[in-house]
Amino acid sequence: MTEETRSQEGQGRHVRVVLVDDHRMFRTGVQAEIGETARTGVEVVGEAADVDQAVTVITATRPEVVLLDVHLPGGGGVEVLRRCAPLMAAAENPVRFLALSVSDAAEDVIGVIRGGARGYVTKTITGTDLVDSVFRVQDGDAVFSPRLAGFVLDAFASTDAPPVDEDLDRLTQREREVLRLIARGYAYKEIAKQLFISVKTVESHVSAVLRKLQLSNRHELTRWATARRLV
Repeated sequence: MTEETRSQEGQGRHVRVVLVDDHRMFRTGVQAEIGETARTGVEVVGEAADVDQAVTVITATRPEVVLLDVHLPGGGGVEVLRRCAPLMAAAENPVRFLALSVSDAAEDVIGVIRGGARGYVTKTITGTDLVDSVFRVQDGDAVFSPRLAGFVLDAFASTDAPPVDEDLDRLTQREREVLRLIARGYAYKEIAKQLFISVKTVESHVSAVLRKLQLSNRHELTRWATARRLV
């Protein structure tokens, strides 16, 4: 289907969208790519860079679709989903979520789908396909990047699928990120640099992870993560 055909078919359709991503330049790029309403039918009605901002903006604007990054300051996309659960469950005009992330890690995909997102696409998606995905989610469809679709089906349909990991679910998205990097042998300073947070914040996250998992040190933490194939 050509861009012109999509544009013609998009006339008369309209969807209100909120962009949630902690990278301003990425939000700007998405806005430029899909937010020309006269052409795409997509109206970007709000943006947010962290969990608290996201909940505030989504509650205030009540969009049809939220494009949600998985990794966000304040608890990640899963925390946004948890706090917006009443909006997703609304009998009329429910807010629907489409994860848009650079990550294709299994725990990220399953985490947000379990949290209520209607789909998961990676940031390699084209603008045209992203517009199409937004409208499909607005219609109630489930949308996944091709490489992830089979994985998601296997994860939820397989009789061999592991049960919900209650220990892992106690951790916020950021705590999981820190856990994974610690288990891979990164020093606190390296983790701080990679996640754009302070060393003190890394230390706080590690302390929280150890407390929630009832572990004593990073060596036990590494064994715990390795046993769950999180490394």
